[in-house]
Amino acid sequence: MTLKIQAIPALIVTALATTAPPANADEVSVAVAANFAGPLATLGEGFTAATGHTLKVSSGATGKFYSQIVAGAPFEVLIAADDDTPRKLIADGYGVAGSNFAYAIGKLVLWSAQPGYVDDQGAVLVTGTYAHLAIANPKLAPYGRAGVEVLKARGLGEALTPKLVTAESIAQAYQFVATGNAELGFVALSQVAVPGKPATGSYWLVPPSLYGEIRQDAVLLKTGEKNLAAAALLVYLKSPAAKAVIQSYGYGP
Repeated sequence: MTLKIQAIPALIVTALATTAPPANADEVSVAVAANFAGPLATLGEGFTAATGHTLKVSSGATGKFYSQIVAGAPFEVLIAADDDTPRKLIADGYGVAGSNFAYAIGKLVLWSAQPGYVDDQGAVLVTGTYAHLAIANPKLAPYGRAGVEVLKARGLGEALTPKLVTAESIAQAYQFVATGNAELGFVALSQVAVPGKPATGSYWLVPPSLYGEIRQDAVLLKTGEKNLAAAALLVYLKSPAAKAVIQSYGYGP
């Protein structure tokens, strides 16, 4: 295996050397993919305790964040639901070269708020009498694209198209199901298997063979290039403490 070595941005080198909370803590503006909003809330507490820095968080669809960043949104770090968007931001001059890395591998589930409704093989997609299947917009959300891939892999793409309810983000797809506006929905495992809380409803953990790997990358944006707190956040996401939290929400390493 040949490893590609990238130069580490100077600001991240400085953050790596910082082992104690700074005297003058800063705030970092973070755009986070909706599937990772819950884990980031937990991580934010640990990050602040370790560094003194605080987070200003906006959650939504990764594709929508790309458009906002290009349009001038003042985000300093993007925690995306894919790896394409961070690479594209770097290529287009909005991200800092060498700062992107995978922080998690996402896992897709088919979920219902009704206990016992979804079986462990996903047969309910064919046998169920549901009227609505929620899915995040596949043009904006990687988990939405993954859901479409599952339907195609199962040969259900055309048959279920009339039942699809398209959400702006995976968070909205979850809400459609949680409120009963859709009996089923493709969401992230992290949304239904929250550490310390009993799982609600029923779900099928979709086999990874049915959809492309959801590699989720983070990237330092040019707007945060001079903010030590932004670089410190990326360093913290790689720490053993952060990795433990991320895996507790069901993400792959």
